[in-house]
Amino acid sequence: MRFNPKARLDRSRVKDTGRGSGGGFPGGSSRRIPIPGGAAGGGIGGILIVVLILVLSTCLSDGGGGGVPGAGGYNTSRLGDSQDTGRYDRCETGEDANESQDCARVAVENSLTDFWEGELGGRFRAEQQLVTFTGQVDTQCGAASSAVGPFYCPADESIYLDTDFFDEVLERQLGGPDGGFVEFYVLAHEYGHHISNLLGYFGRVRTQEGPQSDAVRLELQADCYAGMWAHHATGTEDAQGEVLILDLTEEDVDLALAAAEAVGDDRIQQKTQEQVTEETWTHGSAEMRKKWFAIGYQQGDLEACDTFEADEL
Repeated sequence: MRFNPKARLDRSRVKDTGRGSGGGFPGGSSRRIPIPGGAAGGGIGGILIVVLILVLSTCLSDGGGGGVPGAGGYNTSRLGDSQDTGRYDRCETGEDANESQDCARVAVENSLTDFWEGELGGRFRAEQQLVTFTGQVDTQCGAASSAVGPFYCPADESIYLDTDFFDEVLERQLGGPDGGFVEFYVLAHEYGHHISNLLGYFGRVRTQEGPQSDAVRLELQADCYAGMWAHHATGTEDAQGEVLILDLTEEDVDLALAAAEAVGDDRIQQKTQEQVTEETWTHGSAEMRKKWFAIGYQQGDLEACDTFEADEL
């Protein structure tokens, strides 16, 4: 992927909290973010290997919004300057994005926002924040550690990402691919959860485990939305109308497919428990995840990504 050196970056929604520690759920609750697939405890063989988590049981009741802009209990206050390390202060242009993975992250967030605003029109609002952190971060869904991997919190409509995840977990523990576009696929997937939230799909989740469950349908929809963005990425623009992304290659797409495969429930279960238990799936198999990213990428159409209407996933 190459960014347009002339493009101007909007970093207003991208923040970094640095290293965090301690903390719990807002209001003093002792609950913890639920780990899908039944994983619990600590260590590489358990909690650290769970990826792309969807915080369903905590956040659906706290304000998914039901697809109605402005509704729900999300926190509209942005991260204050005192909480921001300034990690992205030097990210100003597409040229910066070509030279820095941090700035590339800002550019991709800008591209995702521009694409989905054009796709949804009046139904769209940008995610509150894309927050990077190390160790632990406090969210409206609770205190999350790097163990949970990248995730979207519907309660504050923000995406959270420990940037060490890709090397430490996805590549080393899961055997996933290494490359810049792998992270962009993950960001597009998490942004896809935000889109599902805006369109009211979170409210349709009733079953949370199993290969045909609503939770799996929601995850595969996010993969499909990630593919949709990839299909249209080179047409996205900055606020001045400059194209943001000059090219997205087949190699980029192959990396996304390889990453989707690496985080399939069957692949993770095989590594963590040496057996596959379909009845506990929450994200879908490797083949299902590749399939739905490919559907989004090939068709580039919102209706094609309605996994809730699909007879077979």
